[in-house]
Amino acid sequence: MAEAVICNAEGGVLTITLDRPKANAINVATSLALYAAFKQLRDDPALRVGIITGTGRFFSAGWDLAGATEGEAIDADHGPGGFAGLTELFDLGKPVIAAVNGLAMGGGFELALAADLIVASESAEFALTEVKLGMVADSGGVLRLPQRLPRAIALELLLTGRRMGAHEAARWGLVNQVVAPDALMAAASALAQQIVQAAPLAVAAVMEIAKATAGMPIAQAYQVLRGGGLPAYQAMLRSEDAAEGPRAFAEKRPPRWTGR
Repeated sequence: MAEAVICNAEGGVLTITLDRPKANAINVATSLALYAAFKQLRDDPALRVGIITGTGRFFSAGWDLAGATEGEAIDADHGPGGFAGLTELFDLGKPVIAAVNGLAMGGGFELALAADLIVASESAEFALTEVKLGMVADSGGVLRLPQRLPRAIALELLLTGRRMGAHEAARWGLVNQVVAPDALMAAASALAQQIVQAAPLAVAAVMEIAKATAGMPIAQAYQVLRGGGLPAYQAMLRSEDAAEGPRAFAEKRPPRWTGR
């Protein structure tokens, strides 16, 4: 049987491809395989950025309803990363780009929402269809979508299950780029390489600060930032790279990051 999750590491980027015809639906076994891929991204210091994408006309149709009819419970344990291996993986610490190649339905949309950045094909559509199936988008959709969209728009999607096209998603700031289908992976890879070229400790600090202060008033967020409890931020402040950046700028040369 072909692997449902294919990984390719190149140039500091781990590309994770969901390849489970016909709709890239996700059951427990696939969630565990995706978690293993994201764990590889987390644990390998040579890997800086992840890209998650799918094959065919679906990014992912979400939870495998066929598995449900075969006895997989609606509240089945999908492993340490939660559904799709990412929706409850809170200690990843590295950026993930969702390259949404087509339909992102239900849990597939929740997987994209769990990523940090989204590059979408013009053919991409997003929907949380759970209410039409007697369920709730509880793999992050009902939690994350109101943080990413105006509340009324998020609730409209959650309560109706309607589809949102890529260009509408871009208008609301939900996706970073909308590109032609044949340019999707090139665009996602170019974005990933821009991150790879940045200082690794600075990228880690940005990820840590953004997570630790999400939703906070600015004054409270400053207290967290200055409180000494953010190890990646503190490591960046004391790093050789923090000295290398200004030095390289003054010497008019590319910086040589060491991650120290």
